[in-house]
Amino acid sequence: MTGLPPGVPPGVPGEPPAVPGLVPDPLPVLSQPRVERPSVPSYGIPGHLAGTLPWSWAEERLATAETYWVATTRPDGRPHLMPLWAAWHAGRLWFEGGAATRRARNLALEPSLAVAIDLPIDGAVVVEGTAERHLGLAPGLADALVAAFAKYAVPPRSYRVDPANWADPAGGLWVVTPRIVFGWTEFPADATRWRFAAGGAGP
Repeated sequence: MTGLPPGVPPGVPGEPPAVPGLVPDPLPVLSQPRVERPSVPSYGIPGHLAGTLPWSWAEERLATAETYWVATTRPDGRPHLMPLWAAWHAGRLWFEGGAATRRARNLALEPSLAVAIDLPIDGAVVVEGTAERHLGLAPGLADALVAAFAKYAVPPRSYRVDPANWADPAGGLWVVTPRIVFGWTEFPADATRWRFAAGGAGP
């Protein structure tokens, strides 16, 4: 007994599939999400939109966060959670990572994931979406992502991303397109859900 679903081989050999070619620049524009309230009966969340947070509030915090908790699903259905560094650009989350990591092997089979950041006191932002692995970026987009990752270049981390690693088959770059995002600073008063249209692209 391996504990794996039928048809899933133990060990999941091989690298996560990568989308061929460079990530396009400019990227398709994502539509603005619909603002809603989370549906959690009996938790005191208001039934109206007054007091909800704007999408710009969530984007600002996703861009400035330093630690992102990424949850993926193992082949046997068990959860996997790890912190990592990431960048927010063009309405998407971007992170590095080797093809041999548990996270990458999980995403190769199930690209859906959740990413969360903590905010002061009791706030949080949680992104649910789909991850896609790319090898290589158009030069303009690479420059923009280097700038977005620059928050890690200052002490004590002093880490500078190298776009050459993003074209390495052993590495690559992951881009997360959001589907639903949750956020709040004072739960339940300002608890907000942002829902993106299927497909994500818009005018």
